[in-house]
Amino acid sequence: MVTVMASGVFDIIHTGHISYLEQAKSVGDRLIVVVACDDTVRKRKHEPITPENMRLRIVQALKPVDEAILGNNNGDFYSTVQSIKPDIIMLGYDQTFDEKELEDSLKERGMDIRILRASELTADLTGTRKIVQKIRESMEE
Repeated sequence: MVTVMASGVFDIIHTGHISYLEQAKSVGDRLIVVVACDDTVRKRKHEPITPENMRLRIVQALKPVDEAILGNNNGDFYSTVQSIKPDIIMLGYDQTFDEKELEDSLKERGMDIRILRASELTADLTGTRKIVQKIRESMEE
């Protein structure tokens, strides 16, 4: 059984998220998704619109997802990976990780994990920021 790990914020679910998770599921048998905790979202992106427990529940309900867990707030990505023990990590097309550096860093820690990157979905509202911007624009009209 091939376990795939995907991770993200998943704040306002959109077709970009669905495409990412479908791509992740297509390369393995079991998809475990790590949903970023609120503290991590605040540190790396923005104030979350949807609270972590709600985002976790929504992601768990998505068809491609076999299991969703909440990321830890200590910022240690590697401890999360070590607890999941995936065969593959699927990165989102816009996530800032460098595939080779991540793979090497995991190997240094004794984890031989294949790193893949999802392709971008080319549609209009495929990002939370795009959706929020469109809402703002519609409110200004």
